Amino acid sequence: MNRTAIIVAIAAVLAGVVFVAYKFGFMLLIRITLGAGFALLALVMIILTGILIYAKSKYFLLSLIFSFLALYAVYYCYLWQPFKVLAVIAVYGISLILGVWWLSEPDMGFWERIKSARSLEMNKNYRAAARKYEKAGNYEKAAECYSKSKMKESAAWCYEKAGNYEKAAKIYEELAEERKESYYWKEASEHYIKAGRRSDAARCLAKYAEEEPMYWEDVAKIYEEIGEKDKAEESWKNALEYYKNEAEEEGVFWEDVAKIQEKLGEMEKAKESWKKYLEYCLNEAKKDGAWWKHVAEAYEKLGDIKEAEKARKMMAKS
Repeated sequence: MNRTAIIVAIAAVLAGVVFVAYKFGFMLLIRITLGAGFALLALVMIILTGILIYAKSKYFLLSLIFSFLALYAVYYCYLWQPFKVLAVIAVYGISLILGVWWLSEPDMGFWERIKSARSLEMNKNYRAAARKYEKAGNYEKAAECYSKSKMKESAAWCYEKAGNYEKAAKIYEELAEERKESYYWKEASEHYIKAGRRSDAARCLAKYAEEEPMYWEDVAKIYEEIGEKDKAEESWKNALEYYKNEAEEEGVFWEDVAKIQEKLGEMEKAKESWKKYLEYCLNEAKKDGAWWKHVAEAYEKLGDIKEAEKARKMMAKS
């Protein structure tokens, strides 16, 4: 349907509304509008009832009641008994409010819903208390209650929301130990960084790097930043082993190998790695002229300034 058709349809409806109000009175217009609205609602509820019956859901009875209420309202719109129609509207309104209230606190019983978070906590109903505290924005208390109810991930999330990154990191450490999932070591590391505890961040990231070795370089950089030279060197060695394995599969990583070897003072080994990187770049430059830039850089690292200049000229031509 194009824009013109929509405008024409809206104009036709408005014209019909004005005509009914003018010819038969505004009250009849209200009756027709309400009656049509409730008739549509009844149709929707009947279809929903059928779906719930097919799904063998216990909520089909509730849907059936609302279907009859809608039909009841249609009937009294026809007879025009406005107080009965208003009563049905009130029932739907109250039901909507109660429904939103019920859905706002999922998985909680009736008494849990009406009690305060403090009362629930005093009664050692920590899970429900945590939900209440969280909803109220008291994330620190929510985290404490989640911890007591053994819901550690929720506790960590709430500590993060409260800005208590250190406690969040400690919980992620516990989860990593308990569940043997390396992902939590990375989470712990990130939260320790936010808390300003870079040594702990490096320690946790090193645990993660044991399974995801590409992160050894990040571990090494953190240890360098905080001046722990021995641990940084050990981490660089681990990163070197990772990049060597990658370079055997994909030659572009010989650059990373060479740079780490230079950092570790292995200059002769670095020179051999630069040569392998140069060989890779020369092969790539035959297919893509942009690689002449990297060819030039590799020659410079090897101290061959003349060949580096030639490579730059080739780059300018490509």
